[in-house]
Amino acid sequence: MRKAVIGAVVMAFALSGVAWAADIEGKVKSVDTSEKSFTLDDGTKIWVSEGVSLDTLKEGADVKASYEVQDGKNIATSVEVK
Repeated sequence: MRKAVIGAVVMAFALSGVAWAADIEGKVKSVDTSEKSFTLDDGTKIWVSEGVSLDTLKEGADVKASYEVQDGKNIATSVEVK
């Protein structure tokens, strides 16, 4: 019963549009400046928010990004090139 309640609460948050924050590290596979996004070598696509620059992102660069999931998109709040 407890697991069902916890699952229902998690699902309610997921469907409510609440942004989930996370960190990710990886190698940049590609950069799309027109879409303001980049893709990591594991296939994760991340869009950058206003104020986050794509200028230092190049294919092959190792990066660490903090992002929030908003409307089904991974929106970076910060990007650090290692």
